[in-house]
Amino acid sequence: MVASRIRILMVLLVAGVVFDLLLLESDRIKVSLGSAAELTGYWLFGVMVFLTLFNLRKKLSMIPLGSASIWLTLHAVGGVLTLALYWLHTESIWPQGVYEQVIAVLFYLTVASGIFGYVTQKIYPPRLTQSGVEVIYERIPAHIFEIREEVEALVLKCTEETRVDTLGRHYLDTMTWFFHRPRFFISHTVGSQIGRQWVRQQDANVRRYLNDEEALYLDKMTELALLKNGIDLHYALQSVMKRWLLLHLPLTAALMTLAIWHLLVVNVYAL
Repeated sequence: MVASRIRILMVLLVAGVVFDLLLLESDRIKVSLGSAAELTGYWLFGVMVFLTLFNLRKKLSMIPLGSASIWLTLHAVGGVLTLALYWLHTESIWPQGVYEQVIAVLFYLTVASGIFGYVTQKIYPPRLTQSGVEVIYERIPAHIFEIREEVEALVLKCTEETRVDTLGRHYLDTMTWFFHRPRFFISHTVGSQIGRQWVRQQDANVRRYLNDEEALYLDKMTELALLKNGIDLHYALQSVMKRWLLLHLPLTAALMTLAIWHLLVVNVYAL
């Protein structure tokens, strides 16, 4: 942890020095009545290309090109540097011109999705570990089906042995909804305990109407419901960690395409 923080600070320091040097050179060029757009533009494009290579690095993980943690640090700090370079290049937060504004929209969306992905990659894994449940994402539907089958068998057994259908009606009226598929997706992603609280509340609502024998079956149902809530947590968090790239990568591709075209147009006009 300490080594990771030192590495981040070192990379931030280097990025800060690079930006300060570019800022000073831009001011010097402006004092000479020149334009620093070419200097800042090429630096901005170069850093964007480097950031794009991060996805290629992940696909070539078998080649010793440095650890993934180092590349992630460089990618995160590079993203911050890119934002600063963009403002230095455009000399405004929101540029003039339709084409430049389209690039700005793609740029800000790409940065925002990158920040979101970086935060989730840091926050979600510890939460998954603390949940006490281990499950492979692709196996989640099968696990939910197995839990639902077990609960329905439990309710049927309770009805047959106690000759009372209170727990069965409770399951049909309320709990079927919960066991059908993953629930409380949004609340899990933001760290809320609404799912667990809902399960506990349903337990309390029906327990007062059950006798001692039925209560034993309810205990087992609640235990399975809490297990299923933990699986729902994995489904929500793993879904976000897997799918945010489906937004980030297309945005990056579109941004790089327009950036390359912008670079070509500028150079053509320069001739």
